[in-house]
Amino acid sequence: MVKLNKIYTRTGDDGKTSLVGGGRVSKHAKRPAAYGEVDELNSVLGMARLQCGADTANAVMDSQLARIQNDLFDLGADLATVDDMKPALRITATQVARLEQEIDEINENLSSLNSFILPGGTPLAAWLHLARTVARRAERQMTELATVEPANEHAMQYINRLSDLLFVLARHANDGGKSDILWVPGGTQENDKA
Repeated sequence: MVKLNKIYTRTGDDGKTSLVGGGRVSKHAKRPAAYGEVDELNSVLGMARLQCGADTANAVMDSQLARIQNDLFDLGADLATVDDMKPALRITATQVARLEQEIDEINENLSSLNSFILPGGTPLAAWLHLARTVARRAERQMTELATVEPANEHAMQYINRLSDLLFVLARHANDGGKSDILWVPGGTQENDKA
């Protein structure tokens, strides 16, 4: 367990941060950029959870999001650890499989999808759509990191599946997809009568 007695250490004043194991890198290096996006995603999920409220219909989703927030700390630790550090906290295939199972279970009960969806609908759905886009940004940072340094394949799979899960959760929060706001291609273009 992590114990934090002091919040500021002054060790980052030179623009560097510590990785797991003590190595120091620039705060804008690829690893901190990747786990920084994961941290932002975790915060957005906290806002989404506020929208679950005391509604018992959203209790299962709130529990899922709470577990995912914990997983995201695991993911951050994974990303902050250089590949040759053993033992290390890593995202596992089991965590990825759990997301896939939840995606399948939720998607099974959604109305069919005939168009792309505009982010919005209920406040909960809107926050989940925002979380989905932050997850995609985190994934882009993680794939960029993987081009220059080894990365855990399960971590890469996890962030990809997570954005998919957030998509179906947003649809679920929009009355099972019935209240989704659909994209109408060219729907706002004026007709030319030339």
